[in-house]
Amino acid sequence: MIELIGKKVVVEAMGITYTGRLVEMGETEVHLEGESGWIVVPVENISSIREAD
Repeated sequence: MIELIGKKVVVEAMGITYTGRLVEMGETEVHLEGESGWIVVPVENISSIREAD
C-alpha cells in the first residue's frame, strides 16, 4: 500500500466510499486529502483501498 501514497485512491469503509489523495498511512488511521478537506479513516473500518481510475 505504500506505493499508493501521493496518488488518488478510493477507500471503502463501513459502506462509505471515500476518494482523495492518499497522504499518510499509519497503524491506526489513513489520511486522505479530499476535494472538501481532510478525511481521516480508522484502519479497522477499511475494507479496501485501491488506486482511482
